[in-house]
Amino acid sequence: MPTLANNKKIYYNYQIIQTFEAGIALSGPEVKSVRAGQINLSGGYISCDPAGSLWLKNVHIAPYPPAFTNQQNYNPLQNRRLLLHKKEISSLTGKISITGHTLVPLKVYTKNRLIKIEIGLAKGKKKWDKRETIKKRESERKIQQILKRNHSN
Repeated sequence: MPTLANNKKIYYNYQIIQTFEAGIALSGPEVKSVRAGQINLSGGYISCDPAGSLWLKNVHIAPYPPAFTNQQNYNPLQNRRLLLHKKEISSLTGKISITGHTLVPLKVYTKNRLIKIEIGLAKGKKKWDKRETIKKRESERKIQQILKRNHSN
């Protein structure tokens, strides 16, 4: 499962409660562009429409140069449909109806030559939670440095 794109900032801003795997409806040139790693998940989110579909919004997929040389009307930030079973969609829409919960894209990867996206049910962190995360990361970094120093001696 080679990872094509990661959204590292999500783990700082949100607490991930549960993860799901979904497919993405892409055009041919978009698939080639994503396989080349030309996708940016930062700032992306997932919304539900009244018809019961989940949409990936505000995710930038760069135009694939050989395919879009003649086409000038390609929008790299267009909404893209997520492919899930109806039961999964209804379950997710029920979970995001809870206040403070949202769906966010975590990473894009290939699985059996298909492009999949890992989405997470997330709850926004407060300012003090973010500070706590920074403190944990700093203390772990110091512990690793001390262990490395002691191991080399």
